[in-house]
Formats: sequence, structure tokens, C-alpha cells
Amino acid sequence: MGEEAFLDDTIAVLERTPRTVRALLTGMPESWLGEPDVAGGWTARDVVGHLISAELKAWIPRTEMVLEHGASRSFDAFDRFAHVERDVGASLDELIHRFESLRAENIARLRELVRSEADLERVGRHPDFGEVRLRQLLSAWTVHDLDHVQQIFSSLAASRSEAVGPWRANLGILLRRDAAPPASGR
Repeated sequence: MGEEAFLDDTIAVLERTPRTVRALLTGMPESWLGEPDVAGGWTARDVVGHLISAELKAWIPRTEMVLEHGASRSFDAFDRFAHVERDVGASLDELIHRFESLRAENIARLRELVRSEADLERVGRHPDFGEVRLRQLLSAWTVHDLDHVQQIFSSLAASRSEAVGPWRANLGILLRRDAAPPASGR
């Protein structure tokens, strides 16, 4: 897959995530929003906060680092829990709006930064994984989005976990939740 197709395919997911999050959560009654996806996991609000953190500190800063420094410098550490204190007092609608704005800015920046197939093959250094290619980083960004959208669905389903009664045995989203180990370090 060439640079243009890869970048367009990547952006096709990245630009849908904020719309999906907005459609799922805007105006959702509070009774649906209080449960985490798994024991010790995150609520939908936590997920949106985490997505904001990644927009601020992970994807574009790491892309810039790959393109500027290659593997000579390791990516900065990413605080996956920065949202917990940062977002106190913000409404879910405010968080969704902030995520949408940041994502739009980051997609525009991504289009500016990635100019060639060679850019996608550039190597950076992850503090835990070692050398990674920009193509891998951008692919991880899309799958990270999908993972967290699934997590939002799971947290919504969790709010009705007991209410479904005997149908629970046939609802995979709840069965997977029950089978998941308690979250640690989401």
C-alpha cells in the first residue's frame, strides 16, 4: 500500500472516531454512563479523557519525533491517567468537543508531516518497544481508537449487566466483560 493510500486509509478511521464518540455519548442519560468496561476499568467519560490525552501527548508528538530525530531519541513517556485530575469539573459534552477539535487539528498536522512512502518507513524509538516505524505508530493510532470505542460500548453495556436477567448468557459483550481480568494500568 502506497503512502497516499495508507495515509488516506488511516485518516478514514481517525476522522470517524470523534463522530462515533459524539453519536454514542451526546445526550446519553447518566444511568448509562457510570459503569466501567471491566472491573477496575474505565467509564465512557474516562475513555474520552484518555483519547484527549493521546491527542495532546502521544500521536502527533511521536510522529514529529520520528521525523525530526529518528531513533536517536526515545519517545516521551505517556501518562495514560492524565485525564483523571485534568478533567475534573468538565462535562462529558465539553470533553467530546475538545476531543473533536484536537483530532481535527491533528489530522491536519498529520497531512502536513507525512509526505512520502519514505516517511512511513522512518524509525523512531519507543521507551518499551524499542525501534518502531512511523507506519506502525499510525496503525497503532487507528487500532487504539477502535479499542477505545469498543471500551465505550462495553461500559455502556455494563450499566445494564444485571438488568438483562437471563439474556446475559447470550450477550457476548457482557460475557467478554465477565471473562476479562480486572483492569490494571489501563
